[in-house]
Amino acid sequence: MSTKDYHKLPKFIQVISNQCKDHKKKFELYCSTHACQCCVECVTDTHQKCQEMQQLSDILKQVKSSASVQLFEKDLKEVKENFEEIIKYLNSRMETSNIQKQIAAAQIRSMRKSIDDLLNKLEQEMLDDLESKQSKLKSKMNTLLQQLNTQATQISQMQSEFSQMTQYATELQTYIGLREIEKTTSQAAQYIEDLKSGGKLDENNLEVTVTSALQSILNDIKSFGDININTSPSSLQVKAGRKDQAQYLAPTIPSIEQIKPSNLRRLTIPEDRKSSNINACIILPDDQNLILYSRFNKSHLLLFSNDGMFIKEVVAFKGYSFNTCLVRANTVAVTLELENKTALVDVEKNEIIKTIKLSHFCKGLASDGQMFVISSSEKSTVVNLRNKSHTILEGVRANCVALFQGNIYGSLHKAKQVNCYTSTGEPLWTFQNQDIVSPRELALDNNGFVYIASSGNNSIVVISPDGKTCKTILSEADGINQPHAIDINRETGMMIVSSQVKNGSNGKLYGTAYVYKI
Repeated sequence: MSTKDYHKLPKFIQVISNQCKDHKKKFELYCSTHACQCCVECVTDTHQKCQEMQQLSDILKQVKSSASVQLFEKDLKEVKENFEEIIKYLNSRMETSNIQKQIAAAQIRSMRKSIDDLLNKLEQEMLDDLESKQSKLKSKMNTLLQQLNTQATQISQMQSEFSQMTQYATELQTYIGLREIEKTTSQAAQYIEDLKSGGKLDENNLEVTVTSALQSILNDIKSFGDININTSPSSLQVKAGRKDQAQYLAPTIPSIEQIKPSNLRRLTIPEDRKSSNINACIILPDDQNLILYSRFNKSHLLLFSNDGMFIKEVVAFKGYSFNTCLVRANTVAVTLELENKTALVDVEKNEIIKTIKLSHFCKGLASDGQMFVISSSEKSTVVNLRNKSHTILEGVRANCVALFQGNIYGSLHKAKQVNCYTSTGEPLWTFQNQDIVSPRELALDNNGFVYIASSGNNSIVVISPDGKTCKTILSEADGINQPHAIDINRETGMMIVSSQVKNGSNGKLYGTAYVYKI
């Protein structure tokens, strides 16, 4: 690195050394237990009992091009945007407060017109009280704005230094710099969370209460009224920061080559329920299974035990139902494609409890318990389950979708591709490979690997979290035939995959599902 480039580095990066200050030796190892770099003497000196020692060169390998850089850059951007939104919000509240003050003053003066000079003193006292309380309120908001501007300036400075760090810093400097950035963004995110939980962003509304006695009994009037500050929860929405940021610097994610599912069982489909294809399947939290299939212009949602035996039909729909997903413990959602609707179903009560109407076909479906993503080949809609709001994502076109850590994953059947988007629909990566033909449903494990039902070549393909490589983990040799549906329980590591098998009684193909441990 040239002297000129060195001086371009942020100051906290410039002081980072590649040598241990205690032993004056080069850092060669990384201790996952203490999340720190070590030299060879550190191991015998202070890390004798540490079991999770790794080569530092392995940790630093391609650190600048790793997902960590993108994640922390995204964190900086989101924290800065949060500060900007809060500042904008508080400025708006200041304007609202001024308007409320004007309205209150107008009410006071309007009442004064109907009374005599005896009320002049009381009127002034009321205006003074209004001014005093609004001034205190304004002072508190100005103080908070100054603090927020200071925080926002700090984040802006770090954001501008971020690109310099990634361009000019060494791998070690970048690694340690990312930890510093992680610490700063975590603190900033916690500061924002504390603002919300501590009530500092609550809406303080100025209101005036004029006593009714003014209109009838002038002699008994003791005050003009009261100035009250009515506090209600803030309506401000800020982006939630990641709670588990530390795991991204020294991850212990297995390689794609280590993914080898083991077959546990096949669902036993009753003879009168056998159909050519299963449209979708779900692994419930207790490892029971749901499958969705269509036959004779009707769709059926069936429940199976965790040993693969049929329990009951949950509900039936008229017409074709394309997909289903878990919403919460006993509630699932089902897309009614041509009706432009999605139905919420209570699995225990065997009933449809609600339908959601959209402006487009309903094909793909995914939920994280807080929201739905309902997709089509034209566009997608995000449905907020808390406030029931709908957000159209024009750029997210997918036949099937999945959610993981705030990102949206989608497959396009005809285009033979898998796409990854941010929660707002910005594209992150697109993957195409000869191993993926006519992709259908997709699911993600707890490490972010993307599992694809590749129906065109009778296989299940896994894509790496960065969308750069893939591996076929199940094929025709494993009994996979025309897979359309796939789901993963991330907590238990169980996976269910639909497939066609021959009916022993008549030799015709029908849809069933295999359950695997991954």
